[in-house]
Amino acid sequence: MNLRALVLALACLLAPASAAAQGDARAAEVRIKAAFLYKFCDFVEWPTAAFAAPGDAFTVGVVGADALADELAAVVAQRSVHGRPVVVRKLMQGAPLAGLHLLFVGGRDGGRLPEALAAAKGRPTLTVTEAEDGGDPGSVINFVLVADKVRFDVALPPAEAGGLKISARLLAVARKVVAGSS
Repeated sequence: MNLRALVLALACLLAPASAAAQGDARAAEVRIKAAFLYKFCDFVEWPTAAFAAPGDAFTVGVVGADALADELAAVVAQRSVHGRPVVVRKLMQGAPLAGLHLLFVGGRDGGRLPEALAAAKGRPTLTVTEAEDGGDPGSVINFVLVADKVRFDVALPPAEAGGLKISARLLAVARKVVAGSS
């Protein structure tokens, strides 16, 4: 067997392994982000006006990340947020955001960010993104990958505009915090 044939054979053998490894890494990233989304809720306080009735569900909307929505639905099954059952909804781009308490806008291209964040502006909705460029000014929390680990940044001004109060404990573990007006 000549060198070219050997290299081609090795490339064929290793390609599926590296693709599988990348798939495993992406699946792990999705699981971690879903767990983070659920745990963020423990460290955020929503205004009482965010819920129409005391027993209303805590509603999470997910745009552009169906795998994450599925994982999050599995994470929150049989669990609650502040004593409320949790509902996860997959949303299409442009879907109404009324009644959402947390909105995750997936996709690293940022194409859907401006529209979704503009629609959530001033609402009591925790907006979470995963923009590589540091997020959009309307995003409260933005996931970033640092040395292949999921981290997050927090921007307080959009949280304050929506009447959300973020715990100092969550801010203490953020990679970066953009201060608000208070």
